[in-house]
Amino acid sequence: MVSKPVHGLPLLPGFSFSDPTKTNFHRNQTLGYRNGFAYTRLPTVGVGGDRLHVNQLSQADLDELANKRPTLTFEEPKQVPPSDFIPAHVAFDKKVLKFDAYFQEDVPLSTEEHYRIRKVAIYYYLEDDSVSVMEPIVENSGIPQGKFIKRQRLPKNDRGDHYHWKDLNRGINLTIYGKTFHVVDCDPFTKVFLESQGIEVNPPEKMALDPYTEHRKKPLRIYVTPSDFDQFKQFLTFDKKVLRFYSIWDDTDSMFGESRAYIIHYYLADDTVEVREVHERNDGRDPFPVLVKRQRLPKVLVGNSKDFPRCVLEVSEQDVKEWFTAKDFAVGQPVTILGRTFFIYDCDKFTREFYRDKFGFPEFSAIDVSKKPPPAIKQELPPYNGFGLVEDSAQNCFALIPKPLKKDVIKMLTDDHKVLRYMAVLESPIPEDRGRHFIISYYLATEMITIFEPPVRNSGFFGGKYLGKTKIAKPGSCVDKPTFYGPGDFFIGALIEVFGHRFIIQDADEYVLKYLESNAKDYPPSTILSFKNHFLKQQPTTQESDSGLIEDHKEKKDIETLIKEIQERLKNSDFLLEGPIREAFQILDKDKTGYVDREKFFGICKNFNLPVDDCLINQLIRMCSSGEGKINYYNFIRAFSQ
Repeated sequence: MVSKPVHGLPLLPGFSFSDPTKTNFHRNQTLGYRNGFAYTRLPTVGVGGDRLHVNQLSQADLDELANKRPTLTFEEPKQVPPSDFIPAHVAFDKKVLKFDAYFQEDVPLSTEEHYRIRKVAIYYYLEDDSVSVMEPIVENSGIPQGKFIKRQRLPKNDRGDHYHWKDLNRGINLTIYGKTFHVVDCDPFTKVFLESQGIEVNPPEKMALDPYTEHRKKPLRIYVTPSDFDQFKQFLTFDKKVLRFYSIWDDTDSMFGESRAYIIHYYLADDTVEVREVHERNDGRDPFPVLVKRQRLPKVLVGNSKDFPRCVLEVSEQDVKEWFTAKDFAVGQPVTILGRTFFIYDCDKFTREFYRDKFGFPEFSAIDVSKKPPPAIKQELPPYNGFGLVEDSAQNCFALIPKPLKKDVIKMLTDDHKVLRYMAVLESPIPEDRGRHFIISYYLATEMITIFEPPVRNSGFFGGKYLGKTKIAKPGSCVDKPTFYGPGDFFIGALIEVFGHRFIIQDADEYVLKYLESNAKDYPPSTILSFKNHFLKQQPTTQESDSGLIEDHKEKKDIETLIKEIQERLKNSDFLLEGPIREAFQILDKDKTGYVDREKFFGICKNFNLPVDDCLINQLIRMCSSGEGKINYYNFIRAFSQ
């Protein structure tokens, strides 16, 4: 059959060419579906635009010829319709062959095992001929287990062949990726499937045992317990019941040893012992709570183990002859635990009741183990060395850094600026010292004494301060607790010994008598009477005599010499302020008499911070005083002029 020429051209050589108007270039369909399943079909070939079938018969005719069987009858029998087509991945879906196998693995770095037997399960999936190997997970094995070989087609040899279910059977070895698996058994479905396919299934074998696993199954220790002792019953009866003992470990006999407190716990459930430390606040120790952890403690060891060092001895059942029990602990008895001897001095209420009910022991009484305070050591001061005051020197013994003495503030406020003045002569065998006069000043606020010698012209003595402020002890008094001179010891004719020099009191200020009379209960009556008699005997010679100084001695003072000496002493100080001081006195002296009241005079001196306590200034004030209680401030101001 010749196809019709395209565009009127004959189908001859040289007249055929590709159709430029063709736009559909699809390929023939070779796949189809029948009964819902995919299958292949024969392609068709077109020649000259017409489609010619390679096989002129239809598919139905071809199927009929394939199933036709020759018969001897004149009429062919009716053919049975063919069965539905089912693909392999549907026919064998979820059908898996399972084989039990194992392989041997070497263990080179262990002294307890040389090889290990590892059990696996081989799964063969019939739908796509893939294989997976799974290893059952064993708890605490320490080996990563589970999926050993993931699902895939396993190579059989180097030629590219893969394992097929026909290659699997009992009792054979399979080499997969360098590991040899020995198949020992299979499940019933696998056996039935193989037999249905005409394969003779080998008899099953026993699974190989791992020697190390079998060794671990054996008990580590064999306990020999009496038939009448039930350890589980003991645990149920005495669970959470603990005996508590209070003890001390006395290590004071060794160097730097001490006595430390501990608590011993005895657990009745399993006869174990625990020793815990007792920590106190700021004890200087690390907070380790346990000295001996909870364990069974051996009491008596066998003969061969007694001399073995405890620090390296691993005590086993064979080394112990007797263990510690509850009978070994009692209040008032020492107990030796791992080389340390603990003395039990008390226990709790539950422990007392347990020993009373279980063993019939009497009531335990607590033992006093508290440390008795050491006897108080009397602090004795060293002997006085003569330097400074006794109280001031004693402060070096009370503290590393001496502190100043506490002063009587009330007395200082009450007796401030109160000074008792006495005139005395020096008792000396030297003729030149017999005519020397001194003024002894007693300060009531501090109970100190100063001695001043008025300068006498052409006497051969400079005069001035003879003794600074200090306390003077009476002769014959104790060095550690001396008795000092007080106002009651100064009376007319009294002998005052000052550091080996003896002074005789001859006169005093009238203020001394007034002070003694106002405080008559604190001083001897004889002292007050001596001053009264002395002042009654005196006869005043002039109205301007000073009540604070002796009239016979006043005429001997040289005011000019005293003023020059004060100016020389105060030349480097800030007190030489003649102008302001003079103006202050002139404001008070409204009558321009040159005199001011004694109280106002001292008030101005206090405002200008003038050192009125100085011996020379006190002497100048006495020389400028009048008998009417007033002071001539002209001569006083001259001492502070430039």
